[in-house]
Amino acid sequence: MPPSPEIGHADEATAAAKGSRASRADGIRRVLGNQSVLIGAVIVSVIVAAALLAPVLPIADPNRTQPGRRLAAPLSTGLLLGSDHLGRDLLSRIVWGSRISLTVGVLATGLAMIAGTTVGLVAGYFGGLVDQVVMRAIDLVMAFPYILLAIALVAALGPGLFNAMLAVAVVNVSFYARGIRGAVLTLRGQEFVEAARAAGATDGRILCQHVLPGIVAPLLIFASMNVGMMIVETAGLSFIGLGAQPPTADWGTMLADGRQFITVTAHVAAVPGLAIFLLVLGLNLVGDGLRDALDPRRR
Repeated sequence: MPPSPEIGHADEATAAAKGSRASRADGIRRVLGNQSVLIGAVIVSVIVAAALLAPVLPIADPNRTQPGRRLAAPLSTGLLLGSDHLGRDLLSRIVWGSRISLTVGVLATGLAMIAGTTVGLVAGYFGGLVDQVVMRAIDLVMAFPYILLAIALVAALGPGLFNAMLAVAVVNVSFYARGIRGAVLTLRGQEFVEAARAAGATDGRILCQHVLPGIVAPLLIFASMNVGMMIVETAGLSFIGLGAQPPTADWGTMLADGRQFITVTAHVAAVPGLAIFLLVLGLNLVGDGLRDALDPRRR
């Protein structure tokens, strides 16, 4: 007796589920076995742990001034990384500043990713006039150097950490939108999308259930690398006085303070500069490793 259609469909569904689980397990193994991911994850984990534990760590108040110990050298008594021009403990300010940098970087990336993904999905899926209007607007935004555009936005909104974060997020929306649009243009002509449309699925359902899952992996890879860029851009705005305002322990503000004494006591500027370098390096290593592990063209 030939097998019933129900049994055949059940076998196909079971095989598909096993294949999906095997693919996910294989992806996890590739990620965990990637050296770049592991090194980057260690660097980022140490900084994240320090940021989370800042309130309970045995470190000084980051804003407490000690005029008698101004510009103290690293490894001075009670000052592992030295002090700045006001005698404030650089180690404490670095640890507390990591909370600001990580928060701003993650939030700015999240805002840019959500807005850019939405714009890219709509433009790429519907095409036609919608695509033309959206892409011309994005081209107009990208015609300006993005850092100058961010400076102009902060200048219009007013100096401050929140406004700096918002400006950095806005100028990065176009990068997400262009990338997502290109991916959606490829996916919308695939057979499974055409089958869903023929079955009567709404545009919203097709976008959420069939198109969006196909771009999650490259989106997360780009976002993991974009966090570092957001941190650098926000620190740059703080460096020129448009981001965090004194006495906030922000890495960009610390760099600006240390710039005045770099020829006398270079560590005041070198310490926050090294912190930014390590954090961005760790994030980029994670992003590069995820790309190498998950991109089938690089296996």
